[in-house]
Amino acid sequence: MTDTEYLDRAEALLQAIELACDRINEETDADIDNQRVGGMVTLTFANGSQIIVNLQKPLHEVWMAARAGGFHYKHSGRGWMDTKGQGEFFAHLSHCASEQAGLPLTFSS
Repeated sequence: MTDTEYLDRAEALLQAIELACDRINEETDADIDNQRVGGMVTLTFANGSQIIVNLQKPLHEVWMAARAGGFHYKHSGRGWMDTKGQGEFFAHLSHCASEQAGLPLTFSS
């Protein structure tokens, strides 16, 4: 993947996270505060816990830090997949966010 392809796909991922937060806040009582600074999005939940998603441009990866730990994702051509074989980014984000929010949340691209 070229740098331009990576940046296009990574930017789309960050935008999808922001749009999903807006949708979730409209449809649920989750009250997720999302802030974006450059290539990083911080999701802050009502209980003060956070999930941070940031771009690792030199590696062409996206990293996520949550209560459950730190995770790295590379684009497989079909989606952002965990580099240790633990699944797809949005499914994992949904799981981590649901745990931290205390209610079922769904993130998608």
